[in-house]
Amino acid sequence: MKNSISKFLIVLIIFIVSSCASKKEMIYFQGNQEATTKFEEFIPKIQSSDRLAISVSAADVRATDPFNQQSIYQAGSSNMQTNPYVKTYTVDENGFINYPVLGLVKLGGLTRSEAENKLKEELSKYITNPGVNINYTNFKISVLGEVKNPGYFSIPNDRITILEALGMAGDLTVYGVRKNIMVIREQNGEKKTYTVDLTSKDILNSPVYYLAQNDVVYVEPNGAKVSSSKFTPNYSLLISVAGVIISVIAVISK
Repeated sequence: MKNSISKFLIVLIIFIVSSCASKKEMIYFQGNQEATTKFEEFIPKIQSSDRLAISVSAADVRATDPFNQQSIYQAGSSNMQTNPYVKTYTVDENGFINYPVLGLVKLGGLTRSEAENKLKEELSKYITNPGVNINYTNFKISVLGEVKNPGYFSIPNDRITILEALGMAGDLTVYGVRKNIMVIREQNGEKKTYTVDLTSKDILNSPVYYLAQNDVVYVEPNGAKVSSSKFTPNYSLLISVAGVIISVIAVISK
């Protein structure tokens, strides 16, 4: 009896140890190779349904009045503290906004800086040396799965990395698979999926290292989490009872 209990405990210990994640599965950015990434290689472009907060400046402040119509939108989230009530414009399905005086202006398909330059060019017909500042008011990404705080997050500009997004979600739980993070992105009306490995420095060269508007980041659960989901709510109680029984048998068999 005593020999049987010892064998059982050895098997139990081996099972527990084998279930534990290895160091290589948990550590980010492994490898000795150098890796770099450039934001210029991926800059989000304005899409339909984007909401843009636009402000115009010039030496002659009164000349900008027709183009700086205020709204009740509180633009604190878009980092435009100098004018907390900036008018926002929604990009229609054809990529146009309806701007005061200028009428329909196509900004869809342009980067934020390209859109600013285009508006400057149009406004130069009415204002001397105008300045234009454009910010997204609905740039958001979603982080789902095995993270501490899943949900969607509003971004005050067009620059966020997948690492920053995971940080906003509280990082992965111990059950998250770090080698197979999925990013779902819509491009040209189609959904595309990408996978990244957080344990490798190659992530810095990934096309989804910088996230785009409405990207979804999904962290899948590891085997331990999937296995535990199969057990009933009383599983932990059963384990505790089994432990007590094993202890009693061990004492009796001495």
